[in-house]
Amino acid sequence: MTDTRLLRPDDRAVLRAELRALRQSGVPVAFAGEVAANRLRLVEFVGTRTTGLHNLEVHAGTGLGGRVFVQGRPAGVTDYGAARTITHDYDRPVLAEGLSSILAVPVQASGRCRAVLYGALRQPLAFGDRMWDQFIAAGRRLAHEFAVRDEVDCRLAMAQSLAAVRHLEPAQAATLEELRSVHSELRAIAGSIADPGLQRRVYAAAQRLADLGDGEPTPEPAVRLSTRETDVLSQVALGCTNAEVADRLALSRETVKAYLQSAMRKLDARTRHEAVVRARKAMLLP
Repeated sequence: MTDTRLLRPDDRAVLRAELRALRQSGVPVAFAGEVAANRLRLVEFVGTRTTGLHNLEVHAGTGLGGRVFVQGRPAGVTDYGAARTITHDYDRPVLAEGLSSILAVPVQASGRCRAVLYGALRQPLAFGDRMWDQFIAAGRRLAHEFAVRDEVDCRLAMAQSLAAVRHLEPAQAATLEELRSVHSELRAIAGSIADPGLQRRVYAAAQRLADLGDGEPTPEPAVRLSTRETDVLSQVALGCTNAEVADRLALSRETVKAYLQSAMRKLDARTRHEAVVRARKAMLLP
């Protein structure tokens, strides 16, 4: 399915800040576009003299930017008007702006290209390593920022969903979701600790979070999961795929699958979601 999401206002603000920093570092012209619905729309500019590029829509695979966001890797041309490695659908606004050498760097976040950064010179000169490094570093910073904001949006959406089910206030739901996130992180950390004493302390801290429940006395669990079964299920409870669980716990995907299937059998659950629900009812997860 084509992703139609545009950049959020705070994403655009970060994008503008990166462009200003690039301009201050000596790049004559810098601009950027957001990717949505298989198109790139140019939205932010510093150093331009005309408005011909403003809101220009670049289709997938066309021009330099369209090629970059499809291929997912940086590219550049030294003489845009004569370049044979790109299509020339956008020569009129580019040449009207007086641009000659252009580089483009994709911003990859959450598994897709979210934006493209451009740097440009008005002379047909080769880009130095310093300029390439600056733009690639800027692209990586933006990718990190976008990924973090995506995660925040995901967690907020989970909290709102939880509030609808449990009839909690959104702030309470967000607190519960944060508790679950901390519990999952503690179990992931504990599994990587070599010191047995410290590992037991971290696991005990995680279990205290699970025991919070609704403030009522914790009954003796009818089901007992192994440490690793609980580790895996705590990650699944956050919506992680088997591959993501494997990465977080430093396990193979096959091992994760085996632990998950074992936990599901013990909980008499037919699906991952049902296993999480049953584990929470048994106070094995918060």
